[in-house]
Amino acid sequence: MNKWFKTGKPYIWLTAGAVSVSLIAVLGLLALIAWRGLSFFWPAAIHEVEVRANDGSTQVIIGEVYDREEIPIERLQESGVTLEGFEGETLERQLFKVGNREFVPLDFMWVMKPQIIRDETPANLAVIERSKDGNFYGYVVDVLENGESVATSDNLRDVLFERIERAVELNEKASELQQGPIGAINYELNQLRLESRALELEGQLTEAEKQRIADEEQALRESYKELEKELFAYREAASRDTVVMKDMRGMEVKLPMYRVLDATFPNDMGLFSKIGHFFVQIGKFVSEDPREANTEGGVFPAIFGTVFMVLLMSVIVTPFGVIAAVYLHEYAGKNAVTRLIRIAVINLAGVPSIVYGVFGLGFFVYMVGGSLDQIFYPEALPSPTFGTPGVMWSAITLAILTLPVVIVSTEEGLSRIPSTLREGSLALGATKAETLWRIILPMASPAIMTGLILAVARAAGEVAPLMLVGVVKSAPMLPVDGNFPYFHLDRKFMHLGFHIYDVGFQSPNVEAARPLVYATSFLLVTVIVGLNLTAIGVRNHLREKYRSLEH
Repeated sequence: MNKWFKTGKPYIWLTAGAVSVSLIAVLGLLALIAWRGLSFFWPAAIHEVEVRANDGSTQVIIGEVYDREEIPIERLQESGVTLEGFEGETLERQLFKVGNREFVPLDFMWVMKPQIIRDETPANLAVIERSKDGNFYGYVVDVLENGESVATSDNLRDVLFERIERAVELNEKASELQQGPIGAINYELNQLRLESRALELEGQLTEAEKQRIADEEQALRESYKELEKELFAYREAASRDTVVMKDMRGMEVKLPMYRVLDATFPNDMGLFSKIGHFFVQIGKFVSEDPREANTEGGVFPAIFGTVFMVLLMSVIVTPFGVIAAVYLHEYAGKNAVTRLIRIAVINLAGVPSIVYGVFGLGFFVYMVGGSLDQIFYPEALPSPTFGTPGVMWSAITLAILTLPVVIVSTEEGLSRIPSTLREGSLALGATKAETLWRIILPMASPAIMTGLILAVARAAGEVAPLMLVGVVKSAPMLPVDGNFPYFHLDRKFMHLGFHIYDVGFQSPNVEAARPLVYATSFLLVTVIVGLNLTAIGVRNHLREKYRSLEH
């Protein structure tokens, strides 16, 4: 036995076992997140249940079963709930999502299973997805056009889907008009205002300049009026139709079609229809804007903000990290100053991320950004341009946070390159700079990509510093649009990590937000894995390309 331990094999097996357990735990965690998140998009059955209250009265509830749990009888008795004739230590209660927020106090309702006296899933129960007030559950009674019925019992669903498609198309045209040409006019009007202010500060606002600016403003306002008429025409056309629903109270409710996004009949769906609907809902989740305080809709602005910020951070951190590593390894002498710099770089990797956020807010935002506003944007003051948190300061802050990772990884790659290659290049007449540019850095590029991979993995998941230097709950505009200069690095942005925090801990509707936390978490992991796989592919390509130089 002692001889076996001396061979070191037990430690190999222990290490392999620890790695296996860790891998299984990580995969299990990802599977749990994926299951809890992706199941949210599966079309659940809609129940119509009749519930008997403690006083003997009955109530009809229409909704989907959102959750189930076993609860001790003692806990119910302590809370004042009495269930006569029930024997046992625990009972099951079900959480129903009943929607219809404008007509019920809460759109989620707990029901004790013994209180249910009837539970059915009628095929004609519908789920109406709306842009406001969440889902509406009930029976489709009629479709109206300008107050007149346009559907019969035979073609009710066909007419409903046709009118919904029409309303959605008109709303999309109105949204494109508002965010496109109308938004561009508003942007140009603001630029003219800033130009007028700048000329005034410089003492060059002559009468001719005033007249020119006034003429341009007038032309823009005339165009705005024409576009506004077109916008109102779209909205008026979209508000023509109405769907009449019968809710769980037995009352008929008229829902304006311009607020309806989709209608489904989950109880009447087959397996393939449910699979198709599942992928459609996932597509909407990753391509649409959030609604209802981030508890409804999609997360596209957060995806875009995360990827854009990480790419911008990568562009900033890579050259600085490589230059610092090259200096420390190739040029710096082996003295106390160099050792001090190395210690400082290593210690920077252990600084809490929130400290970087405070530093970014104080130095980059208030000092650097405020100075830029004073020098280049005085016409916009007192409204700050760069003297306020934005995507540029977030990228620079995270670049400093991940800089030690890139430096250490690059320096390790430089140290693995044989000195004979340097000496051979110099012997053939190349300068040190040429050797570095043509031989050393290409061979060290896989190590540089490794450092970038680690930097991206850390930066994409950071939230604490971003809360101070640029991320917001809801960004009205993306950092990239069609207005010159197209990349607006001064704008705030949304981030998947902060979105998870906001939905999970700041949401007014906890039950509605819970599955979105899992879905967004799985999406964040997917985005990070996608970015890393792209970087790994580039690294492997570079490794194969320059492998011949090692021999």
